[in-house]
Parts: sequence; C-alpha cells; structure tokens
Amino acid sequence: MSEKSDQKKLHYELTNVGLRAQATAVGLLQLCSELRRAGVLDEGAISRIKDAIADEIVVCAPRPVAGRDYRQEVRTRLNHLFAGDQKLGPADEMLFAPPPED
Repeated sequence: MSEKSDQKKLHYELTNVGLRAQATAVGLLQLCSELRRAGVLDEGAISRIKDAIADEIVVCAPRPVAGRDYRQEVRTRLNHLFAGDQKLGPADEMLFAPPPED
C-alpha cells in the first residue's frame, strides 16, 4: 500500500471519529507517539488525552447522536488511532465522510 493511500485512509478514519482538523489531529497523534516513545508521556497521560478528545467530540455531537454508546465508540476508535491501527472496520454507524478513493 502506498504512503498516499495510507494517508487517505487515516484522513477518512479521523473524519469518522469526528476530528475535523485532520492535519492537526495527525500531528497530535505523531506527537503523542514520539513523546510516549521518549518516555515523556506514560499510558495514563495518553489515556487522559484520549478522554479529553472524546469528551469534546461528544459535547459537539448532535443531540440524537451523543450518548454513552457514542462516547464509547469514539473512545474505541481513538484507541485504534493512537495505537496506529488503521483497520478499524466498517464505520457505518459514525460515517461523516465518503470513503477514500485509492
């Protein structure tokens, strides 16, 4: 898979999580990864960062969408993104953008 194709898929998954500023979100993911690798951030700090992001997404979500299940799904997808796993499976329930073209 090409780097451009991987980037398109990451963009698509970030959109499905609800993050709208993809460049900033990718930078944040990379920064957290680098800081974790350097031993500056521990798993507790990463977890608090993901919680803050999930909380903000839920607060900004339309009322019929926001709820406990929605927050859990957002948190699960954030876990996958922070882990570097882009194979998140179908995003039908949270589809905010059209799928990327290869």
